[in-house]
Amino acid sequence: MQICAGGDFLKRSITSGSEGTIAASLPRDIHGAPPDSLLVKISEVIGSFRSLRKMTLFWCRIVDEMRRFWSEEQYIPGIPIDEIPDLNSCLLYQRFQVINCCLSRKRRHEIASDSLDVVLRVASSNTESGTSEVTVPANSLLYARLNNGELALRLGADCPFSNLTMLETGEKVYSPITQEGPLLTEDVIKETEEFVLRTGSVGAGCSQLLSDMQAFKAANPGCILEDFVRWHSPPDWTEPEPSNGSVHSSIASDSRGQLSSRMQKEGNLWRELWDTSKAVPAVKQTPLFDEDLVVEGILTDLEDLPTTELYGPLFLSLLGLGFVMAEAKLAEDNNLSKLFYECKDYVVATCQGSSWNNKVDDICQVYETVETMMVNPDEILKAMKQAEESNMTTSVLKRRFKKLSLNLVGKDEQTKKSSPRNANSDERLSSSTQSFSSFFDSKSSLFAKKPPKPESTSATPVENGWTLV
Repeated sequence: MQICAGGDFLKRSITSGSEGTIAASLPRDIHGAPPDSLLVKISEVIGSFRSLRKMTLFWCRIVDEMRRFWSEEQYIPGIPIDEIPDLNSCLLYQRFQVINCCLSRKRRHEIASDSLDVVLRVASSNTESGTSEVTVPANSLLYARLNNGELALRLGADCPFSNLTMLETGEKVYSPITQEGPLLTEDVIKETEEFVLRTGSVGAGCSQLLSDMQAFKAANPGCILEDFVRWHSPPDWTEPEPSNGSVHSSIASDSRGQLSSRMQKEGNLWRELWDTSKAVPAVKQTPLFDEDLVVEGILTDLEDLPTTELYGPLFLSLLGLGFVMAEAKLAEDNNLSKLFYECKDYVVATCQGSSWNNKVDDICQVYETVETMMVNPDEILKAMKQAEESNMTTSVLKRRFKKLSLNLVGKDEQTKKSSPRNANSDERLSSSTQSFSSFFDSKSSLFAKKPPKPESTSATPVENGWTLV
């Protein structure tokens, strides 16, 4: 394991002999986070703390810094800048992805809006004077000829759509630039499904359809509903059958094709929306997805996040990192690879269920077995040999591995036995997380500023429902 130089502590190179970097599937299998992500680095740092109070203060500072990054239009480091949420990763990581993706969308919207304003100024200048000092060549403007012979400016046009031409004017059909859809995390998807089942509402779908119609009209002056259907929903359009030479009258719509029966029904929603829609490019429409509102909601949720919803994803993310690092070393070890993959399969099967948190002790025990393979493989091989000689059962072997790993990471059994039964919650939490930090580097600073240190150790309630002890 190596933290790359150059100040980018979030980059991690995990190599295995001559094969180089290996694919890390386990973090996604257990709903964790990518090994080189910010969330895993946060897990490492929080996992190195020995008190719940320090963990709480550090997380609060993380959220404060994320809010500052958003207000200053900076991307969160260690998170892809423009990827839709990965539903195979934990919800925390998905929310981090949404924040960066929202920032990318805002930047694209600003660029598109400025570009459209320039196009409108150029077109207006050309119309008024015929010659003007412009920054955009006139031939970069797109026009469509109407039935009356006039030229109409195409706004928000992306590119020609196949060889399709408009039925009324014969001009090329252009695909419009449309509004981007919502960014759906797993909790939003669940809420949306429940809302639709409870109310039967399809309002969001209608809003998107109306937006697409407005963008299509702006990009294709002189178009009709049939043109939009041919672009947006080809199955709802029937092309005319080849002529067989028979002589009989036919209506004009039959000679060029026709809409499907559902589109021709009286009161069809598509027809009603088309009749009320105006030609408005997507960049000038009312946003369907408000990036500022969404990010503010995420940051507020992160501030009020219950401890169980925070430490679960952090635990799984750190667990995934440990196995990725171990796989890079143990995959090619003929003596230990079989045992390692048995441990890996157990962790994947256990963590995929919704009740994995009831088996944290077993997961930690298996992890400590893998940790022992990394730190002192000779002890593992010795234990395996003794197990074979004495026909030791699997459960006994696991307990033996656990005992070995506890000794290797420096835990004092005598001190453990002498500790009171009612140890405080900080010590219990630390005992389950500290072993995960033994592979990793010492605590790193995530941002320029260090998290604040408390002035007293007395219990202090905070607004998000946590208690600092």
